[in-house]
Amino acid sequence: MTVLITGADGQLASALHARMAVEHHVVAVTRAQLDLTNYDAVIDAVRELRPDVILNGAAYNDVDGAEDHPTVALSVNAFGVRALAGAARSVGATLVHFSTDFVFDGTTDEPYTEEIPPNPQSVYATSKLLGEWFAGEADHYVLRVESLFGGSASSQDDVRPRGSSVDRMADAILSDREVRAFDDRTVSPSFVEDVADATLALLQTRAPFGLYHCVGSGMGTWVDVVQELARHLNRSAQIIPVQMADFDMKANRPKFCALSNAKLASVGISMPTWQDALARFATARLVANSPH
Repeated sequence: MTVLITGADGQLASALHARMAVEHHVVAVTRAQLDLTNYDAVIDAVRELRPDVILNGAAYNDVDGAEDHPTVALSVNAFGVRALAGAARSVGATLVHFSTDFVFDGTTDEPYTEEIPPNPQSVYATSKLLGEWFAGEADHYVLRVESLFGGSASSQDDVRPRGSSVDRMADAILSDREVRAFDDRTVSPSFVEDVADATLALLQTRAPFGLYHCVGSGMGTWVDVVQELARHLNRSAQIIPVQMADFDMKANRPKFCALSNAKLASVGISMPTWQDALARFATARLVANSPH
């Protein structure tokens, strides 16, 4: 199977590349190599390679920046997906696109299922929802993930700055610095390696096309996450609980973000708990930080 991965230098794309390359021929391209906002370039590149699968790891993820630059967010998160869907359809490829919990308004207290209507509250969230819809123009899987962490950022060889919330929290804990964490925001963090495994499983089992939630099973506040992470790092964390209202953020963010993996489980793919994922992530970080 030939796999094309876009956004190759991203955290999730790096994990997808590592997982897929074990068994398949992978061509990974960065934005500099393939700009998704250039429709003709996308069509030409896909028709030349003729991949069996396209994994879209590219995204505009600056949630607050999208409020000031809506055209940029829409061009990548929505119309870039439309280009990939059109290209995938033209060569009979399967498109796998990754979306976000931000498409919901966060006003419930039970994990969101795929059947619950989305209600985006920001430009970023709206652009991601449009991307979901455009992905539907091809044979597709849309996987909603959230609070991604791990992957190459927990590797000894990675020299890029760690960008995820969990990665930054681990850095603070290991450096004996204070960690500010929301006690009023509930999440189901997604370990990129688990997302990559689930993606490959969907493709291999030829599960029904459509929308799936793909997160660490269970839920907790960010304070819960920091406490669990510190336990697995064998450190005592200096946690300062904060609330979302304490911060002046341009974009609205959902307070309750937990997603249900029940649909994914119904096709035989079980996601580990976020606690289990944090344990594996912490082990990798401790190895990376040990003297050589």
